[in-house]
Amino acid sequence: MRIAVTGSTGLIGTALVRSLRSDGHEVVRLVRRPARAGDEVEWDAHRQYVDVGGLAGCEGVVHLAGAGIGARRWNDAYRKEIRDSRVLGTAAIAEAVASLDVPPRVLIVGSAVGFYGDTGNRAVDESAPPGDGFLPNLVVEWEEAAAAAEEAGIRTAFARTGLVVARKGGAWGRMFPIFKAGVGGQLGNGRQYWSYISLHDEVAALRHILDTESLSGPVNLTAPHPVTNREVTEAMGRALRRPAFFAVPAPVLRAVLGELAEDVLSSQRVLPNRLLESDFSFAFPGIDEAIRAVLR
Repeated sequence: MRIAVTGSTGLIGTALVRSLRSDGHEVVRLVRRPARAGDEVEWDAHRQYVDVGGLAGCEGVVHLAGAGIGARRWNDAYRKEIRDSRVLGTAAIAEAVASLDVPPRVLIVGSAVGFYGDTGNRAVDESAPPGDGFLPNLVVEWEEAAAAAEEAGIRTAFARTGLVVARKGGAWGRMFPIFKAGVGGQLGNGRQYWSYISLHDEVAALRHILDTESLSGPVNLTAPHPVTNREVTEAMGRALRRPAFFAVPAPVLRAVLGELAEDVLSSQRVLPNRLLESDFSFAFPGIDEAIRAVLR
């Protein structure tokens, strides 16, 4: 297949492009500058511009681009950057694919489990309503921005991804050096649930959505058994053979991270029911397996 990917230099995009190409698929990478190579297509979220001609012949589009949620401390300007990069970017991609004479058969929009807000100990699946706050409101607006593709009859799926377990890149990648140094530990009281997925399973799930005609709308990309932050801490200590007895109190996190700390301290117990119902098989369903996989 010929597949277009935005965010191809990010953690997930890099792995997805590598996986697709290794199986012989042609990948078109959308870049936010003038195209310099035959596999590149220019686009710009803020200008609402996509070089539509470069998407011709694509059977699938995977839209993963967006400013990093945890890349820096939030202020008004960065909240606007987070929002615009996702909402304007998704609208631009959706309108571009909808305008094609022969549109792709599927558009996957990379979304987030932030949709559900703080669920406490309550397990939620794709049928749950949005939570309250900046991130849930953002995800609602982000997914609604794909309306043009849905109205054009393109199968549109929202890949609501949890914390991706990866050795480098993303939030998890920043934890490995801390735990290797023997100063890792739980955040807050450690009882908050973290919904995670190994990078391997994240890529496999995106490819599963590409190939599975029954999957549209929200699809949770999380491992089947969410664990608490305390359990993550213990698993990291076991995998790296380092003590993990340090703890960062919630007030300290709030002082250092500001509003972003609430995302770290909130509990999200998210289940991937639609993936499981569509016969997706996780290679690394458990937290110990997921961490060991990236260390290999």
